[in-house]
Amino acid sequence: MSDIIYITEEGLQKLKEELDQLRLVERPMISKLIADARDKGDLTENAEYSAAKEAQGMLEMKISRIEDIIARSRVIDESKIDTSTVRILNKVKIKNRTNNSVMEYQIVPESEANFKLGKIAISSPIAMGLIGKKVGDMVQIKVPSGIIPFEILSISTQ
Repeated sequence: MSDIIYITEEGLQKLKEELDQLRLVERPMISKLIADARDKGDLTENAEYSAAKEAQGMLEMKISRIEDIIARSRVIDESKIDTSTVRILNKVKIKNRTNNSVMEYQIVPESEANFKLGKIAISSPIAMGLIGKKVGDMVQIKVPSGIIPFEILSISTQ
């Protein structure tokens, strides 16, 4: 996989912190568990040893995945984001034309999506339906429950 991943400075920092936690805290902890289990004798029937080795494998996979994401990441310069049309990192206020509810979402990279904080992934149906549109545009967005008409009320940064 050599696809570029666009990420915010904050998102990259969180990934680096998670990687440090895995390398500096969890990796030594699992190594100690393996050593303790090895000291108990016969490894062929040692469930603790098997579990610790499996946990080590899972941890190494996670570390490898995060290292790959960091290597492929390109930080988005938030100061150069255009608000004439909907783009990644824009905050978009939309109105559901069916029930008149107003929502505001920030469109972010997949790795930073958090619906509770109003951050939706760029690959989500709503974000994909909004990308490239302007304030005042009416869009029909297909979501799992059907097609919903939205009006774009505003586009801003942060």
